[in-house]
Amino acid sequence: MPIQYTNRASKYRNKKTEVDGIVFDSKKEASRYLDLRLLEQLGEIENLELQPKYEFALNGQKICTYRADFRYKEKNGTLIVEDVKGFKTSMYNLKARMMKAFHGITVKET
Repeated sequence: MPIQYTNRASKYRNKKTEVDGIVFDSKKEASRYLDLRLLEQLGEIENLELQPKYEFALNGQKICTYRADFRYKEKNGTLIVEDVKGFKTSMYNLKARMMKAFHGITVKET
């Protein structure tokens, strides 16, 4: 499974990385994907999803959307929503708190 890197400069100095035809925002995210895919093949996790989307709405009014990097279930049935972070922005911090308040989900940061 070859890994390819693109040459565009990014705001946070991450390097877009392609694995299995999927372009990830960083080498770290691509590496985490490979780890999770291996865990799925070993039966440690299941239902690995990329870029799951969560909407935040109040009184029928959409506020914003959050896209996590990964979502999967652990062997014991626990749902994990995970975000690979090199740098935490104030917007991410707000959306992580909103995930807990709106959906009851604590985002796992790796």
